[in-house]
Amino acid sequence: MAPATALRSTLSDDELQVLVAQIKDVDSIELKLTVPEPAQLTTARALGMDPLQAQMRQVFFFDTPELELDQHGLVVRARRSQKKGDDSVVKLRPVVPSELPSAVRRSTSFGVELDASPEGYVVSGSMKGAPALGDVRKAVLGGLPLRKLFSKEQQSLYTANAPEHIALDDLTILGPLLVLKLKYAPDDFDRKLVAELWLYPDGSRILELSTKCAPSEAFQVAAETRAYLASRGIDLSSEQQTKTRTALEFFSRQMQNGGSADSKKKAGAAAARRQ
Repeated sequence: MAPATALRSTLSDDELQVLVAQIKDVDSIELKLTVPEPAQLTTARALGMDPLQAQMRQVFFFDTPELELDQHGLVVRARRSQKKGDDSVVKLRPVVPSELPSAVRRSTSFGVELDASPEGYVVSGSMKGAPALGDVRKAVLGGLPLRKLFSKEQQSLYTANAPEHIALDDLTILGPLLVLKLKYAPDDFDRKLVAELWLYPDGSRILELSTKCAPSEAFQVAAETRAYLASRGIDLSSEQQTKTRTALEFFSRQMQNGGSADSKKKAGAAAARRQ
């Protein structure tokens, strides 16, 4: 067995103590690595990925053009997934699990996850929902209020954490993004891996590799996964990117620089309601 040092290597002793304290209160851990664009094709080949097995997704974020929700640690998202249906989430990031309201923590729709990468980690709490099939498309086309994509629990979590003057129906649609998601088990590795290719409107791409594990397995799985990827020639020292952050900043710039007529109209109407 490889020594369980992969999560420890970038943390000070104090940071490691905080991490260990939080791990016991999270529901799952996701270990992530993003691959820079020049290495994405060789990485896909080295790991034996079959792109024809990937699931197609369409991802929409909801925020203000100035990303006010993001500034309050709130992410609001909806997705359409090929052969799977629609889903939505209201996410708080970062969170301290022990400080979450007990009613929220007990909800079967709420989960706490720790995302770890070579550059650090973040703990988030997500309230998930399942809109009716086709509702996400209706909402983004203007035929359904945005709040209809979210359950009562999600709406309550949003209200408790969003700025008072911003209602769900006031939010601007940021997207869509096309995402290809591949779940597979390499022949020479005994864990399932997930590869997500996020395609941004300017032609840029983020390829993220990940695997999930139980909190009790975190350090061991991190070490084994790191060793496997290194053995396949994957560079573990490249600068890391975050999919959500990149998407939000891209669409925020687009909106501030003009954006689409429909987006500007929606943003203007939302601003008028807030006055």
